[in-house]
Amino acid sequence: MTEPSPRIVVTLSDLSEHPDPERAARRAALYLDAIRRHGGDPMPIDAKTPPVALTSALSSMDGLLLTGGGDIDPARYGQANDGSREIDQARDALEAFAWEAAGMRAVPVLGICRGLQAINVFAGGTLLQHVDGHEGPSWGTGEPVTHPIEVVAGTRLGDLLAPGAEPIVVNAYHHQGILAEDLAPGLVASAWAASAAGPLVEGLEDPGSRFIVGVQCHPERTESTPSSFENVFEAFVAAAR
Repeated sequence: MTEPSPRIVVTLSDLSEHPDPERAARRAALYLDAIRRHGGDPMPIDAKTPPVALTSALSSMDGLLLTGGGDIDPARYGQANDGSREIDQARDALEAFAWEAAGMRAVPVLGICRGLQAINVFAGGTLLQHVDGHEGPSWGTGEPVTHPIEVVAGTRLGDLLAPGAEPIVVNAYHHQGILAEDLAPGLVASAWAASAAGPLVEGLEDPGSRFIVGVQCHPERTESTPSSFENVFEAFVAAAR
């Protein structure tokens, strides 16, 4: 008998609210394609998903993917707005609910860009609300900005990316970040990048047995991502089996 595909809930922005819904849909599809490439069954949700469908998805999920998007309301980590933009409180509420459901079910979680930041905030950390010179053009509007990261050997992410002597170069679509002092209790940094504000956490994870990993770059955007990041998606889906 064929083993069923793990069901991965994928949180997305409400595409109808985007100024270019067609481009937003293509961007969102990259997350779903990454899950499918490794044998998962993606279940997309957003803030307008009907309650019955949302309950069904969260109660049956085998994994949770928190994706990119606008900034998290700084009130969620006890700060006034100091550079945050495109705040989506409805999405914040959706993802906080999904995070709690994932914890109750002890399923693996992968966070990408905003998703990494969401993991940190939901686990009790804070964010640096703006980093000068760290953000490139929005996806689909120009050549991506890239920068090197240093992956921490011995971490889950380090093992998946098999870091060598040379830094890994990744894309940069974010204007917020996590400094060392912002990191939530219980999480560890698994990758770092230099910035005008100081070293930023570009990868984080729970050091326990449960797969909880966040990456600040967008590995689903394969045209600007090292192929080794496919190992992250593969490991996430495998953990959900």
